[in-house]
Amino acid sequence: MNQFKNVALAGGGSIGVAFALQFARAGKSVRIFEQSPERCALIPREIDARLKMLSAAGLLEGEPEVVAARIEVTPELQSAVADCDLVVECVPEVLDIKRELFAQLERHVGPEVPLCSASSALPASSFCSELATRQRCLIAHPGNPPYLIPIVELVPAPFTDAAVVQRCSAYFQQVGMSPIVVQREVEGFVFNRLQGALLREAYCLVRDGVASVEDVDKVVRNGLGLRWSVIGPFETADLNTRGGIAAHARKLGPAYERMGKERGQNDPWTDELVANVVAQRRAMLPLDQWEARVEWRDQQLMQLARMRKEHAANDASS
Repeated sequence: MNQFKNVALAGGGSIGVAFALQFARAGKSVRIFEQSPERCALIPREIDARLKMLSAAGLLEGEPEVVAARIEVTPELQSAVADCDLVVECVPEVLDIKRELFAQLERHVGPEVPLCSASSALPASSFCSELATRQRCLIAHPGNPPYLIPIVELVPAPFTDAAVVQRCSAYFQQVGMSPIVVQREVEGFVFNRLQGALLREAYCLVRDGVASVEDVDKVVRNGLGLRWSVIGPFETADLNTRGGIAAHARKLGPAYERMGKERGQNDPWTDELVANVVAQRRAMLPLDQWEARVEWRDQQLMQLARMRKEHAANDASS
């Protein structure tokens, strides 16, 4: 049940093409439905160019031509979804467009086939709730581009069948992606809420004359981003303070609360919330393993530093 071969992508924009590359490089047969004749003509060239880049970077198994041959572009929806095992909608973030497309997909796609949307913020319940087979509908929101950023957020609606979510999670794992299941629908899901929180503060720092655009980007590029490419924000806090995330919350929680209130956001880290986070972190990393994990973090950052140094040297010599 958890094996699949054929994928249909409804929409041939940047996300549709990027998803096609990820599925095809994993050996899947892909059909892209795209109504625009101009886009249909451009897509093969975009695919060829990106596959050559991936191959040159050592990130492609097999020749680019072989992988490209697994991708077909068609202006006919019914042809695109014929015999597919998975559908991912990749059209613009417009409710009416999504509603109409999902109504068509329901007519043309077998009732057991999952219908996913790559929506960045709109939940499935906003455009799938009227479908007779809505239980097979959910969000599968990728990082962009998914052939380089493997995260994909699976966001079920209240009506989505849990077995469909599990099957989709297995499908995306098969093609080298890293799925998470968002536990309830919220606008923006997890990826864009985290990204949006940082971007809102970045705009405020520029507005308030605290830092320039260049310096904000530099702080993320040469600071936060380096750590976050290895560990996430909770693990960062956990490893940055001896005693773990409980000690971090005691020491810095009040300062973060004041910063939030300054921006009109009153979301204190309550004792119950901190206890929940601490329990989850300690289940993943007992405190007696803290020192070893800190050493692991530093080793990972050393590898990144070495790669950056080598890259800078190559740029200087070219």
